[in-house]
Amino acid sequence: MSLTPDLGQELALGIAQLGLEATPEVQQKLLSYLALLQKWNKVYNLTAIRRPEQMVSHHLLDSLAVLPYLWPGRWLDVGCGAGLPGVVLALMRPQWTFTMLDSNSKKTSFVQQAAIELGLSNVSVCCARVEDWQPGVRFDGIISRAFAETADFTAQTRRLLEQDGRWVAMKGAPEQELKRLPADIRVERIIPLQVPGLDAARCLVILKAM
Repeated sequence: MSLTPDLGQELALGIAQLGLEATPEVQQKLLSYLALLQKWNKVYNLTAIRRPEQMVSHHLLDSLAVLPYLWPGRWLDVGCGAGLPGVVLALMRPQWTFTMLDSNSKKTSFVQQAAIELGLSNVSVCCARVEDWQPGVRFDGIISRAFAETADFTAQTRRLLEQDGRWVAMKGAPEQELKRLPADIRVERIIPLQVPGLDAARCLVILKAM
């Protein structure tokens, strides 16, 4: 994929519309990540979205839209897939740490290679099923983009969350599935998101164990 000026302009405009700041170096790395994703996608089918301009809005800006609502610390991206949102967040917040977990070895191989090529020293990658995984640490935040229904997401990762930690679920319209949460999981906030270039309902659900 050629990194056309149009893609760079679309990314820069989207970042500004989200009220974020990113250095030219970070913006270039975000585009380099897309180029790598496009290259690997031809062989490993990492994402159904194949047009570069759609990747900017549906992948990069969709991931960046959650950043203002997150907090410093140790993060787990569970069911990370091709590294979304974890790789994007790690590029924007090099002082935070991100563990990327997925049971698909092709996807974790890609994320590992992307972390190496982008120089992400704050990223570690694990290939495992979350229910079998024993990391030996707990996380200040656990985020998922397309991992599971919210009740399953919280149940499978509860032992991995610090006592004062929070879950963060990126969702479309989550009202029905939130009704199926257990009584000891509290929804702290539901934050509507406006993602530049993405004409779909998006929101961020922040949850805490009682």
